[in-house]
Amino acid sequence: MERIASFQVDHTKLPCGMYLSRVDGEIDTYDLRTRRPNQEPVMENAALHTVEHLFATFVRNAADAKQVVYFGPMGCRTGFYFLTCGMDRQRAIDLTREAFAFIAGYEGKIPGASERECGNWRDHDLEGAKKEAQKMEMLLKNWTVEQLKYPE
Repeated sequence: MERIASFQVDHTKLPCGMYLSRVDGEIDTYDLRTRRPNQEPVMENAALHTVEHLFATFVRNAADAKQVVYFGPMGCRTGFYFLTCGMDRQRAIDLTREAFAFIAGYEGKIPGASERECGNWRDHDLEGAKKEAQKMEMLLKNWTVEQLKYPE
């Protein structure tokens, strides 16, 4: 079997940031790396889960929501994948920043966090999610399209 693209990224050299992981036609997959792989502790499940709920809710309610395909956590808990369709790459960076700013300042009930709506509804941490978002909001503050390339 061929190694998939994400396994070909040198995780020993991967800093936190936003990277264009792959392009499939009009679908862009972004790697939103919140942790240095194998060097920093991974995200706690509850905070990761809350970021997922809040980020997905925010981008699916944005003006360009029809260009959002997916947002979800990496199994290794060092980041997230964000998939868009036909979205300008600068807009994807801006929308990502906006989503993290939304999470960083969020107060209130976590969307979709009820027994009826979520398969693990008790496992949420809003304060932890806000800390994750604050870190990424600052990191991506001046991020550019040119920085979407993985480091070599």
